[in-house]
Amino acid sequence: MGQQQKTFRAIEIGDGSDGQWAAHTQALWPLVEGWMTEEGRTSQGADRARRLFETHMPELVPVLERLTGQLDRPDGETFLTLAALRPFFSGCTQIGAGGTLLRNYDFSPDGCEGTIVSSHFLRPVIGMQDAAWGLLDGMNDAGLAVSLTFGGRFVHGPGFAVLIVLRYLLETCTTVGEAVGKLKSLPIAIPQNVTLVDPERSLTVFVGPDIPLTEAPDACAANHQHLPVPDEQEQSSRTQERLSAIRAAGTDVAAMLEPPLYQTAYDEWLGTLYTAHYRPSEGRVTYYWPGDSWEQSFGDFAPGSRTVAIGRAG
Repeated sequence: MGQQQKTFRAIEIGDGSDGQWAAHTQALWPLVEGWMTEEGRTSQGADRARRLFETHMPELVPVLERLTGQLDRPDGETFLTLAALRPFFSGCTQIGAGGTLLRNYDFSPDGCEGTIVSSHFLRPVIGMQDAAWGLLDGMNDAGLAVSLTFGGRFVHGPGFAVLIVLRYLLETCTTVGEAVGKLKSLPIAIPQNVTLVDPERSLTVFVGPDIPLTEAPDACAANHQHLPVPDEQEQSSRTQERLSAIRAAGTDVAAMLEPPLYQTAYDEWLGTLYTAHYRPSEGRVTYYWPGDSWEQSFGDFAPGSRTVAIGRAG
């Protein structure tokens, strides 16, 4: 498939109370409100989501309430718990090494919010936002970075969308060890692979509704958790091929912008939308696309927008 364009935005939202976050999220609402489950739209479902959030993410309850007040939508609080969302499945490849985290995010262009956010809810965090305040990947001012890939198994259970889990880890943890400790007790709705990096350690863990947290053999992840990968799944996702490729390439940005790591099956929700290279100990992240890049940092965060080419020419 040839190249197409997508616009990414960078916004500074502070603690979410100055109107920037609300204005941005209100504009997105027609898209995201359809992500809620039918059960989540009932009073029982709303109560369950609130209790789950209070139980597992108590530190973020004041933030949830502040954002809910800013949003002023009937289902706003339930949506923002991210504990009543329909499952979503994506691609992605990632690696942590030497204090850096490098990842490709693969999804449908229309299904990705494309918003780089600098926030200060409980502490400074920069990341690629999705679902109003969840994160696909990000870092905090303590030098911790995290990123997700889909675990490749189509099972679903009660729990959180992993997007809010990444937000929670970055808001409340300073090291990989702390984050793994919290992850062990967080219910997560679908299988996910989470890569975590701090200045001393890089690690990937497998989580999901039907398995205990399991450490991966190394700090790399594509879109499987167990071997063997069924032939049909490998043909469509090339997850083992990509995992082998990223193991061989290491943290080489150029390799992420070339096949097999760079994917173009956008109609199948498996096209690369951006490459992110986090250097959390420096407080810096650079987002890459073919022929373009955009650096952001805690010391020099630049709001704005950028329309970039995704896919490959020819």
